[in-house]
Amino acid sequence: HTGRVFAVAFSPKGDSIVSSSDDKTLRRWDARTGQSIGQPLKGHEGAVRGVAFSPDGSRIVSGSDDRTLRLWDARTGRPIGQPLRGHVDTVYFVAFSPEGDLIVSSSRDRTLRLWDARTGHPIGNPIKGHDDQVTGIAFSPDGSRLASAGSGPWSGSWWALSLLASPLPRPSWSR
Repeated sequence: HTGRVFAVAFSPKGDSIVSSSDDKTLRRWDARTGQSIGQPLKGHEGAVRGVAFSPDGSRIVSGSDDRTLRLWDARTGRPIGQPLRGHVDTVYFVAFSPEGDLIVSSSRDRTLRLWDARTGHPIGNPIKGHDDQVTGIAFSPDGSRLASAGSGPWSGSWWALSLLASPLPRPSWSR
C-alpha cells in the first residue's frame, strides 16, 4: 500500500490476508510468507475502510469512503458485479453472515444495511438507532442476531431480533 492501512482480515483457512487502505485499494497477502499476491484490487473511488472474507473464502467484501461496498473474487482479485450503493456517507465496517448469504455494513450515515451476498441487492430499509456513526458490527455465531458499536440509546448492546425482524431477513434463494 502507499497509504495508511485501515483494516485486515484472514481468510477462513488462514492462508491469506486481505488489507484495505486510504490509497483506495485492497491487497491480498500470503499469510505464511508475507508476500503480496497479485496486483492491488482497484475499483473504489475513496479510502477503503472495511474488509472481510466470505465464510467459504471465495469472496471479499469491502466498504469505502466512496459510500459503496464492493465484492471481489478472492482468488483472482477481480471485482464481482457493480458497487453496492445505499449508504449516504463513508462505509466503515463490513461483515458476512456465518452462512455467507448476508452482508452487513455500517456507516458514518448512522445506519446499518443488510445486503443479499449473492445479488448485492439491499434487504429491507436501513437500520437506524445510533446518534452518530456506526463504528463496528458483528453477526452472532448462528447468524440470527447483530451487534453494533457507536453512539445512541442502545450503543454496544445486542440487537434483539424484534428490532430488525423475526427472524432476521434472508435472501429468498437461501431459505
